Amino acid sequence: MSTARPRVLTVDREACAGHGLCYGAAPDLIDCDEQGDPIVPERILTGDELTQALEAVSLCPERALSLRPPIPAMKD
Repeated sequence: MSTARPRVLTVDREACAGHGLCYGAAPDLIDCDEQGDPIVPERILTGDELTQALEAVSLCPERALSLRPPIPAMKD
């Protein structure tokens, strides 16, 4: 049984400078749009995804990525 709390990856588009480090850290989780801005899932992350997301968050020089608890109405 996992004790990890559910988390959702979010991006602050105003803070993002488009370095692209997040794509390299979590290529299965983070994509980019035509302008190079990150596209992140709007869902609760699985264990493996959370590991990738933590790596991406730690590498972001602008601190534009963050992990937050899901909103109560959010479903997997």
